[in-house]
Amino acid sequence: MKRSFLLLAALLGCALPLSAQWFRQPTPNDTLQSVRMLPDGKVLFQLYAPEAKTVAVTGDLPWDKPVKFEKNADGVWQGLCDGLADGCFRYSFLVDGVRVQDPKAPLSAEQASVLTKGEGYVKDVPHGAMSQRWYWSSTLGCLRRMHVWTPAGYEKSAEALPVLYLIHGGGDNDASWPGVGAAGWILDNLLAEGKMVPMIVVMPNGTIATDDMMGEVPLFGEDMVESIIPFVEANYRVVADQDHRAMAGLSMGGMETIETAFLHPELFSHVWVLSSSFSPGRQKEYIDRIKLNDIAPALNRNFKALYFTQGGPADIAYKNCQEALGYLKEAGVNYKYLENAQAGHSWTTWRADLQVLAPMLFR
Repeated sequence: MKRSFLLLAALLGCALPLSAQWFRQPTPNDTLQSVRMLPDGKVLFQLYAPEAKTVAVTGDLPWDKPVKFEKNADGVWQGLCDGLADGCFRYSFLVDGVRVQDPKAPLSAEQASVLTKGEGYVKDVPHGAMSQRWYWSSTLGCLRRMHVWTPAGYEKSAEALPVLYLIHGGGDNDASWPGVGAAGWILDNLLAEGKMVPMIVVMPNGTIATDDMMGEVPLFGEDMVESIIPFVEANYRVVADQDHRAMAGLSMGGMETIETAFLHPELFSHVWVLSSSFSPGRQKEYIDRIKLNDIAPALNRNFKALYFTQGGPADIAYKNCQEALGYLKEAGVNYKYLENAQAGHSWTTWRADLQVLAPMLFR
């Protein structure tokens, strides 16, 4: 079925305290859609700002019909926009007179400022290309975006390459690994130093808005199998077999990695789960759904390597991960465990993970 999706505010993939999305009291903001198209052609703007005194919207909107906002009992401000024709329109919210970007917009993760402080990722080495690609998702019934890194020299080569599918965390999107994750720079350096084999790295958008925050996990898993992998293998020069496919994901993306790889172990040879686990608070329910005990032999038979990593005890996913490892042991699933950085649930940890995992793939 065709669905229209906006950004899910699952913040497990962020390095801020709010990243403990599933470890705190839920709020209406968790599944709020900031912009909704109504059947009568009107547009409903929504913003969760319980402490705000005034909220307005500004941008390329009809000036003769200003949007009036009212706050409901849940702290959500709502305003109806009438008379908007079809097209593209810039907008932002005014909260107590301060102009702010829509924090729930699909590209909100790309609007965040990024501070770079001497980590030495940008070096004078041959650089690959980081491309934005759009594909049609048969699962979601809409166009979706991914970022694809190809190594330096790929355009002039005839060699088919293996593929790593690398997934971000909740609240982020496919621009997060290329941006704050510095994936392109890290991969350029590893390849130039001879530490990894040439490969293509595909970074899909793992964020899908649903009423249940875990609802996006099976949807993304289906999208990976039905649309993302076929698109990549139809449009890039790749070796399209199990031995030359790997998948890794952090936080929410780690759950999506488990969902995809555990239910389709014949597709991947290397699987990395970064700062993640089975469904938090529902782990027993989840492993019962995927029948972990029954599929354990297939996982061991298909995966050349299954890794779980953490950012140390300070990682907010640490306890959940340890619980998940217990279930894996009980089921007899072979895995390895690493703590590559004692940096908690943060991009410092996940960049360190990428620097370790990429050289271990496809050897």
